Amino acid sequence: MIKLTFPRELRLLTPFDFSYVFQEPIRAGSPFLTLVTRKNNLAHPRLGFAIAKKQVKRAHERNRIKRLAKEYFRHRQHQLPGIDFILMARQPVIELSNQQLVSILDGLCQRIITKQMV
Repeated sequence: MIKLTFPRELRLLTPFDFSYVFQEPIRAGSPFLTLVTRKNNLAHPRLGFAIAKKQVKRAHERNRIKRLAKEYFRHRQHQLPGIDFILMARQPVIELSNQQLVSILDGLCQRIITKQMV
């Protein structure tokens, strides 16, 4: 049975993890979100957030973005390769509905996976 949890092992937590991804990133972006990724040496993907207060001012808006991304990632973690993902947001993202945000995130993930396979 496949577990759909989001344990600590699936998160980027330390500054070293973040700097590792930012050293040689593969990027996919839209006017709303940017995914910065890098292949990791693990058998599973990991997710981190870099959502600046300057871009998304209110905490509840930043939390909504994080909550939707975590839920998307939690459901698809077994389909994703061993890649570290960092999600960054831009100011217009707050105008999107939850469904639009998830569809944009899905498109970015698909672009990243095809870039990683090449």
